[in-house]
Formats: sequence, structure tokens, C-alpha cells
Amino acid sequence: MVTNKGVTLVELSENSKVLLVFLRHFGCTFCRETLTELLNLRNDIENEDTEIVLVHQMNDEYAEQILNIYHLNDLHRISDPGLHLYDYFHLKRGTWSQVFGLKVWWRAIVAGIFKGHLVGKEQGDGWQMPGVFVIHEGEVVSKFIHKYASDRPDYLNLAKTKFRKAVS
Repeated sequence: MVTNKGVTLVELSENSKVLLVFLRHFGCTFCRETLTELLNLRNDIENEDTEIVLVHQMNDEYAEQILNIYHLNDLHRISDPGLHLYDYFHLKRGTWSQVFGLKVWWRAIVAGIFKGHLVGKEQGDGWQMPGVFVIHEGEVVSKFIHKYASDRPDYLNLAKTKFRKAVS
């Protein structure tokens, strides 16, 4: 798939690692927490020769408005309202406990009330689970698959993923 800047994931991954972040819907407390965390870690992630690419469920115009709020509108992003890329990377729709279980509610209270990432209007498939993949030279070299919607990947550690360069 092609990003909003007209570049494919494979092309991006030939020049640097790609941290491919699949977001939940933009109204999700945990999506908002993710965007804030990526903003805070962005320089450190990019210093690991890693390009952040966001995959979202809305049209690109709407995504740009949301990402402007988080000062991430200049990142590469892929609009995937049909969830085709989510499917390609085997990211499933969550179960009741993965999306609304007790553990999720507790984290929603922490992220929503104490950290200020209040829930908004559901924009997209609220059952779609997120995930994070590190891609280099077109291959997945590391990943984090959420067990619960509330899981918090270590984005910087993923960006530090080491790999062996292909022999020419």
C-alpha cells in the first residue's frame, strides 16, 4: 500500500526501518494515548533510523485533522477504512474481554481520566485490534500483537530492533 506521501512500505523500508503502527479508531482512549506516546518518543525513534508510519481506519482528510492535534500530521500514514492492511497483517477483531474486559476498563480509567485521553466518538471499527510491526527491506523483523486493546507496546524498544543486513 501507498502512504499519503505516495511511497510504498517496501520503498520506505529499503532506506530505514519502518515502525508500522496500526491504530484503533480515533475516538479510542488507547489510540489517543498511542498518538501522545509516539509524539513524545518520536525523536528517539527516528534516531534509531526508524520511520513511523501510521495505519488508520478513516479517510485521510479526517486523519489529518486528528493528527494535527497531536503534531503528527507530517508522518507517513495509510488510510485503510476497508481494514485490508489490518487483515494482511493478521490483526483480528477483538472479543468482548479484549475490548471491554476488566483489565481494559482499569487501563481506560488510567489513560482516560488520569492522563486526559478521554474517549471520543467511535470513528471506524471499535472491535478492530491494533498492532505494531517493524519492517526492514520489505520483511517484518519484529512485531507486537495486542492481546487487549489496552496493551502498551514499547515503541522505542521495537525501534531499536537489530537485524542482519542482507548480503549482496
